[in-house]
Amino acid sequence: MLTPIKRILLIIAGILSLVLGIIGAFVPLLPTVPLVLLAAYCFGRSSERLHQRLINHRYFGPIIDNFQTGKGIPKRVKYRTIAVIWLSMGFSCWMVAKLWLCVILIVIGLGVSIYLLRMPDYNGHNN
Repeated sequence: MLTPIKRILLIIAGILSLVLGIIGAFVPLLPTVPLVLLAAYCFGRSSERLHQRLINHRYFGPIIDNFQTGKGIPKRVKYRTIAVIWLSMGFSCWMVAKLWLCVILIVIGLGVSIYLLRMPDYNGHNN
């Protein structure tokens, strides 16, 4: 069971992720799909009402359904997400200039990249 503070933090994280995901639909380097999936996760753990609104949304609902049913995500989204991850991690390493932090970021980046590359490619057709 979540404490009220954790619930509120998850709702705030979900709203921020969704807002960034919506912005990402118009900004080329900001990935929409991973941010919408993160919002669905946050809402799923904190607010059934917000989670239902998101999964029943006419644009975002299918993205979440394709992920949850194992259909995957579009290949272009997958590669764009990986590129943004590595660009942001490279920028973070450059800004912080701490070897131990860069090693941690590289390990996280490898883990997320491998996870995304192993996901099925969704081609937009029902199989």
